[in-house]
Amino acid sequence: MDKALFDKGFANRKAVLGATHVEKSWASADDFNKPMQELVTEYCWGAIWGDDTLPFKTRSIANLAMLTAMSQHHELAVHVKGALTNGVTKEEIRAVLMQAAIYCGVPLALAGFRVASEAIKAWEAEHGA
Repeated sequence: MDKALFDKGFANRKAVLGATHVEKSWASADDFNKPMQELVTEYCWGAIWGDDTLPFKTRSIANLAMLTAMSQHHELAVHVKGALTNGVTKEEIRAVLMQAAIYCGVPLALAGFRVASEAIKAWEAEHGA
């Protein structure tokens, strides 16, 4: 493991998803799944999110589209909250999901809207918005 890349990834992960979420994921890691948590932190959050080519806001928008297309509702909810943290507006989230309806299918986009609506409400409650 590259300690510097891991540390960068841990910081990026906390910045986007919130320290509470990340600390909970890390604390609940056990001998079986801890290597996966390390991999995700180092490569996903350190190498990819740590690349300055795309700003976090752009990465969040791309993730919302990809997660909707793949019907990954749990991850979509987490990344909707992260997108809001990264400055993506509710209107931009809606536009991404509307575009997903055309390119990925209406049922996937409808599910995305259900997940995003709940995630937005939870994020706003947590952030007093």
